[in-house]
Amino acid sequence: MPRTATAEAPPAISPHILDLREGLRHDPPPLARFDLGELTVALHRTTDSVFAIVRRGHSGGLAVRAAFLPLPFEHEVLPPEEGEAARLRLTSAMGEHLICCVADRAAVERLRIVTRFTPAQPTIMPFTPRDLYPIGAGDDPLRAKGEVAASQRGLNTGLLYFRIEEPGFGNVLYIQNLTASNDYYRATGTVPREAVAGAWPELGYALPTPDAKADPAEVALAAGEQVTLSDAILVFRHEAPPHERESARQFVQMLGSAYDLLGPPPVAYRDWIDRAERAARDLDTAPAATVRHYGHRFVHPYTGAEYPDIMVQMSVITALHQWGRWRGEPHPLEAELKAGLSRFYDKALGTLRRYLPNVGEDKNPDAVDSWYLYHPLLNLGTLALDGDAAARKLFLASIDYAMKAARHFDYRWPIEYDVTDFTVITKDAPVDGRGQTDVGGIYAWVMLQAFELTDDKTYLDEARAAIDAAIGLRFDINYQANLTAWGAAACMRLWRVTNRDVYREQSYVYLASFLHNTVMWDSRIGHAQAYETFFAVTCLQDAPYMAMYECFDSFVAFEQYLNDGGPDLEPEARMLIGEYGRYALSRAWFYYPDALPPEAIADQQREANGHVDKDLSFPLEDLYPDGQPAGQVGQEVYGAGAAFIFASRAFHMVEGAPFHLFCDMLVRAVERIGDRALAIQLDGSETQTANLRLVRRKRRKLTASRVTTARNDELVADAVTPERIDYRVPAYGRLILTWE
Repeated sequence: MPRTATAEAPPAISPHILDLREGLRHDPPPLARFDLGELTVALHRTTDSVFAIVRRGHSGGLAVRAAFLPLPFEHEVLPPEEGEAARLRLTSAMGEHLICCVADRAAVERLRIVTRFTPAQPTIMPFTPRDLYPIGAGDDPLRAKGEVAASQRGLNTGLLYFRIEEPGFGNVLYIQNLTASNDYYRATGTVPREAVAGAWPELGYALPTPDAKADPAEVALAAGEQVTLSDAILVFRHEAPPHERESARQFVQMLGSAYDLLGPPPVAYRDWIDRAERAARDLDTAPAATVRHYGHRFVHPYTGAEYPDIMVQMSVITALHQWGRWRGEPHPLEAELKAGLSRFYDKALGTLRRYLPNVGEDKNPDAVDSWYLYHPLLNLGTLALDGDAAARKLFLASIDYAMKAARHFDYRWPIEYDVTDFTVITKDAPVDGRGQTDVGGIYAWVMLQAFELTDDKTYLDEARAAIDAAIGLRFDINYQANLTAWGAAACMRLWRVTNRDVYREQSYVYLASFLHNTVMWDSRIGHAQAYETFFAVTCLQDAPYMAMYECFDSFVAFEQYLNDGGPDLEPEARMLIGEYGRYALSRAWFYYPDALPPEAIADQQREANGHVDKDLSFPLEDLYPDGQPAGQVGQEVYGAGAAFIFASRAFHMVEGAPFHLFCDMLVRAVERIGDRALAIQLDGSETQTANLRLVRRKRRKLTASRVTTARNDELVADAVTPERIDYRVPAYGRLILTWE
């Protein structure tokens, strides 16, 4: 992580920053200049680079390297094309660099600099220095002081969020649109892992370059074929309060402002109803899905592998229950799986154990991950609040131990501990030296469930204590993505219950940390060409892969977050969460092995994690942004709930109609206003659109339909087939649907 620059610890320097300082010192005339709100942008050249120098009067600035050419070059200022503020062409023995600048200001100032390169001959790209330099007093980059709040993690979004404090330039969000450089990565055999980072004051994107040991013929850029070397997007805010809640809120706002510039790819319709039916069938009939102990059926975590544990059982049961409620009748497997839950309960301790009493000797029966204690309770609480008396009894019987554990660890949980005496087995994760930092969020949600069930203020106080203990973690709050999402939901619910604004504001800290961990680019590297990656989330703070369980559990958490946020939610937060859900419904399809080509699936899985069976409708655990073979971890039987969740959220039953109503945005309400008429309230973003589809039900025939807005503007269908009628509609507002 880049560090803060201080007077006591002067930054290290390189020839590149000295070259920039020397170039600024002579104040040469700019190659081009344009205004951007309160900012001015001037393009300058040094001995080996072209920079865009962004200044805010006398309040400092930022130098953005648009191109690096380690040999003599000529420049030519070209007329800007439509929508551009400036355009340059650089010519050298390497070939031609084309630099295009786009500047606009709506709510905030935005600058985009795209650099494309056409080699004159097969070219191996040289080392390229980073592309961001804060500028201090006297146009000296060595005199700028500031702090980096967040930088790219692994292969997640190529972003950098930082503040220039002296001079008071403000907050900057930098995003390298990695999607644009897929051709470069494929041609050179590189991946942009932690490519956006740096140490103050040399920050930003370092173009990945080929391995020195690679065959030059395999990693050279082809002559005459243009590739994008950089697509840099910058969003600026002058006011930059240092405290974490406002910093997080601004991060969410600025990321929302940059979102459309990332060129979000199209989404596809997926038949989650059929997938749910197949998943239920396989859960019930496949020998690799369940196992019998103590006369009861339990779900295997992986295909035919691993010992049943309580988190797996509750995840599948709760999703199956919600799908049964959507269908109008419970699936028989739900009751059968519920029957064995009491076997996990330890009366002496007053808690649910992770494993059954007969777990094998290769497992420590007393060891529990911190989050594993609370996630089953969250699902029990969901069932209890839906009227399940047995779930309520088991939930309340376990709640005192849950509080005892939280208080013992002072609401700062380790990675793993002994359930009998709280002895810490693993305190911190090696990658960052922290424990499970976001467990307090899911614990707070469980406590709020207990408060709703009992009206006992003790549980409300516990929820507040857990959230209060996490204040100050900033972008380090994320340990596991779905836990962070539940933390955001808990904060928003706390705000609704207590009317204390600090909790609504704190929800943005959790949300910002979740968004920091997303893959907001569409990788086409390796096997990733066979699936979608845009707006996925890597499951852990250091995980190299995207996981189905965290994907759909976060989807459920954000549904609660939107419900409680209501009209007070930041518009950019609403938009980004809506887009996360919309892409999840499309992207998650590729976790299923039957949706992938055979060569994209790993031949071997982790030891004890079973095998991959393409005939079973259970998702793989792992997909990789860098295109590694999928399913290296295994095939999640416990991920079967994803299909039930997506089907029950995206599809809406319409009694008597020949169709299911599908929408990939949150539907706030559906009201029957006539025999063949519905009023539909969408609760997405005012700036986005949604896909509304009428999907033919079995043994029925679609009839003509009509969709109008609240202003009676008719929306023309995008596509009409015997199976579906597709509409593109505003993501927010009231719609009227009629059919013949």
